[in-house]
Amino acid sequence: MLNEHELRRMLVSEMHLRRWPQVRAPCSIVQFVRLLDARDREEELAAMAALPSAGPIAPGTRPRHLDGTLAPGLAFTWERHSEASTITLFVTGAMGACPMLADALAWAGSLPGKVIRATRLQVVEDEAMALAMLPEFGFAADELVTCHVAAGAGPDEARARIWSDFRLREDGFGVVLVAACRMAPQPLSRMLQRLQELGNYRNLALLGLPVAREGWRALDRIEAMLGDMNRAVARPEVTDDELLEDVTRLSMELVGQASAADYRMSATAAYATIVEERLAELHIHPVPGCLSLADFTQRRFLPAVRTCAAHRRRAEQMAQRTAQVLSLLRTRIDTRIENQNGRLLVSMERSASRQLRLQQLVEGLSVVAVSYYALGLVAKVLEGVEELVPQIHVHVVAAALAPVVVAAAWLSIHCMKRRILGPEELSMGLAGQESEAK
Repeated sequence: MLNEHELRRMLVSEMHLRRWPQVRAPCSIVQFVRLLDARDREEELAAMAALPSAGPIAPGTRPRHLDGTLAPGLAFTWERHSEASTITLFVTGAMGACPMLADALAWAGSLPGKVIRATRLQVVEDEAMALAMLPEFGFAADELVTCHVAAGAGPDEARARIWSDFRLREDGFGVVLVAACRMAPQPLSRMLQRLQELGNYRNLALLGLPVAREGWRALDRIEAMLGDMNRAVARPEVTDDELLEDVTRLSMELVGQASAADYRMSATAAYATIVEERLAELHIHPVPGCLSLADFTQRRFLPAVRTCAAHRRRAEQMAQRTAQVLSLLRTRIDTRIENQNGRLLVSMERSASRQLRLQQLVEGLSVVAVSYYALGLVAKVLEGVEELVPQIHVHVVAAALAPVVVAAAWLSIHCMKRRILGPEELSMGLAGQESEAK
């Protein structure tokens, strides 16, 4: 046995999804495309598991593609996409020839989820039969889209022809008339599947247009707020706290807007790419004087996609401009902090200078006090000596020793100060004193 990666089987099966059964004209195809949430997904899976013709579903598995037969001449396929699911009914021959079709439509219509697209395709053998049936469909003449489509790009490739006005009928379905024009079953099935995928992904992509329009108004409001904030940054009377509060509120609103729209805009871009691929794969050949499927898509679909892309670019630009405003505010705050620090340093320097002066004054008073008490002690000693040597005059000797005592006291205090502070701090104090004097 192979030591398989746990995702190998899923990856292999992914390459075989999106297959339709071979279609032969005449036939009818009905398809529903639904948007589902997590709860709808579970209900849908339970509904599919209840179909005997869909085959058994192993517990714990989440299949993405099922097919089966509901009745003779009535087949179905079910496929799960990222945010939608499709259920397609294939009716051999005309729709009225299948007695179980009504029940099948009721079952398909009762599945969970909200329908984003519902279409009926009537496939006939050739253009003559299609033109004969065309009045029955009631297509709007001024909006009729018709062209030739092919499954391949070869010069001898058979080309089918389609007709539709892409309008909803009273029952909520869109209608497409297809003339197979001798196209073989396999390329016909591939062409019809691409045609349906083109419409499905087009509708899914257009889900971003209302979000873009609503978001555009929100971006207009944010841009006006951003302009006011730019002017407020240059006004000194507006406090930094007020600006920071405004920037924070603006950033939160912009983040909320981006969070609400980013997924939808990304999905629109992805779906638009698939639409372009399906258009190219259909190899559309226009009918002279008629609106082709490519023209219809370019005129109606591409402007909506460009609007969504413009909304996304504008939101990114707004985020960059908000970051620039925040950078300006940060620079303004840093500048003010630096100015405050400079003023604080000047104030500290002045305080240190005052303290130095007070210290020098205290040192001078200390010299006087020490000298005074030292002379007192010397005088006491001289008085004792005067008793033994009457020729010594105490007051004269004390007066003569006064300068020596003062000098000795000053030198002693200075040496003690040098020993405690060190030569570097002492020189810094003298330098500060000189700068203060200047």
